[in-house]
This record gives sequence, C-alpha cells and structure tokens, in this order.
Amino acid sequence: MTMTIYHNPDCGTSRNTLAMIRQSGEEPEIVEYLKTPPARDTLVGLIAAMGIAPRALLREKGTPYRELDLANPKWSDDELIDFMLAHPILINRPIVVSPKGVKLCRPSEAVLDLLAVADIGQFVKEDGEVVSPRLPGARAG
Repeated sequence: MTMTIYHNPDCGTSRNTLAMIRQSGEEPEIVEYLKTPPARDTLVGLIAAMGIAPRALLREKGTPYRELDLANPKWSDDELIDFMLAHPILINRPIVVSPKGVKLCRPSEAVLDLLAVADIGQFVKEDGEVVSPRLPGARAG
C-alpha cells in the first residue's frame, strides 16, 4: 500500500507534511481535495480510521464555518459530513493515509508516526522551525 495525502498546496502545514514524506523516501499519491473532493464513503472511512468525530475534522479559519453556524451542536454527524462535502474547504488538512494508519497531520511532524522510515534527518519547516531527527524506537511527544 502506498501513502496518500489529502493535500492543499496553499497550506504551509500541508506542504511541510508532503516534504517530510518525500524526505523519508516515499512518494505519496497526492489528492488535492479542494479540486477533487472525496466521495462520502471515503470521507466517512477516513474519519472512522482516524477515530475522531466529524466535528473534530472541521476547519474554522478561512472557511464558511461561522456563516453556516457549524459551532451549533444541533448539527448531526451526517449533517456535518454533508457540509464538508458541499464545502471541501471545511475539511481540515492534511490527512495522511499509510500502512501504519490514518492521521490528521497537524502539526506536520505528526506524519513521522506514519512513515516507514521515521528518522528523516533534520527537517526545516517553511517558517524556519527545525524538526529534530527521530531515533529508532523514539516516541513522539
């Protein structure tokens, strides 16, 4: 199984995550989800695989979140998924799928847990933050 990243090239976190995957030696399948939104079954499957509620995947900043009143607890999980499908910008990113699991990679170094080779060497994010190399058997945190 190859890796897949649900990616927004305009997002620094998504770009950093993709760069970390590539620095590990992997070339993931890239799904620009704003251009090619996931099908309902795919989105539901990603949410289930991450073990989160749909509300936890909602993005507020730069989206119609407030205008749609999505903070209101009246919305069911199915309704929140409907909103994400109608407005893919509401889906937080990047989501990475790998043989090791599925994760919303915020912050971007969360992807290290999903890589076959977690020790990618030193990595410098776009904002200048340095991600230190991982030692074999080391845990994030």
